Amino acid sequence: MRVTRQAYEVEEWGVGELWRANGEVLRHESPGAWEPEGNDDELVHRLRSYFSGERVELHDVAIDLDWCTPFQRAVADVLRALPWGEVVSYGELAALAGHSGAQRAVGTFCAGNPLFLFLPCHRVVGADGIGSYGQSGVAFKRRLLRLEGHAAL
Repeated sequence: MRVTRQAYEVEEWGVGELWRANGEVLRHESPGAWEPEGNDDELVHRLRSYFSGERVELHDVAIDLDWCTPFQRAVADVLRALPWGEVVSYGELAALAGHSGAQRAVGTFCAGNPLFLFLPCHRVVGADGIGSYGQSGVAFKRRLLRLEGHAAL
């Protein structure tokens, strides 16, 4: 399997990176501070548009989910269908995935999510507040939510 890495730069966000193989996204790094190698295509254009505040859906992008357990796959499938600008609680996501009461396991899945825009865990909030956001942190989660119209969170 040939894996390609593709950088994309977004003004005021920095540079992100995609890893792809066989037309599927394997991993996605959020924009940060590093230099891109160039390379531009339709998906990179969509990501730039998203970070510019445009309503962009990414549920149709092929991603690799072979690493998921059946539980994680059920959660991922619900996340993929969660529309831009909508939020659910960890408990609601667990129930929608067919695993009522598994909100902590959903939180664990979200914390380790390597495909943060394609499996939009930033749209999952705690029942009593914003919740956490893995290595990217709550400030990044808030920024993504504001980008999608959730200024109050």
